Amino acid sequence: MMLEQFTSTSCLGIVLAGGLSSRMGTDKAKLIRQDKDMLAFSIGQLKSTGITDVIVSGNGYDVADDYAQAGPLGGIYSALRKYQPQSVLVLPVDLPLLSTSLLTELLTKGQLSNKACCFEQHALPMYLPNNAYTELFFQKAFSNFNGKGPSARSLLKQVPSVQLPLAATQQLMNTNTPQEWQQAQQVLITRKEQRN
Repeated sequence: MMLEQFTSTSCLGIVLAGGLSSRMGTDKAKLIRQDKDMLAFSIGQLKSTGITDVIVSGNGYDVADDYAQAGPLGGIYSALRKYQPQSVLVLPVDLPLLSTSLLTELLTKGQLSNKACCFEQHALPMYLPNNAYTELFFQKAFSNFNGKGPSARSLLKQVPSVQLPLAATQQLMNTNTPQEWQQAQQVLITRKEQRN
């Protein structure tokens, strides 16, 4: 999935798949959601918003982490350094209930405001412009890297940002454990039954 002709004027979609999945006990990117794995689902969700260029962040994928175990922001920073996009739309690989419409709303509001954008109480998914504020934050955060990356919340406090209200909080349910994954599967089954 390496990008041959990425233009820095574009918004780059990033799937964060570099976590250790230690609480899940298996690679979250490979968990099957209905008929596809979570990695394919997440890539599809980003492309459904109209973004054409999507990469996967994590060792063994499109962008290896420049800083080992630096968390989600380590993955974002590595992608920003490699591709120099104008902006990014970042999606963790563990949101099986996320709708395209919610992700599209995030992208649209972020582009219109030209600010970092997320939903209330959820730092990810995130729209992030690659501007001077962002650059300064990452330079400071990683200039003396001590083995622990900064949090997404600390980024949102230090760059111009907007938090959107979220009515359907279930859509941003993280699945970090087998129990959470089973809960999400049950929601998907219920949704399917309601449609039939």
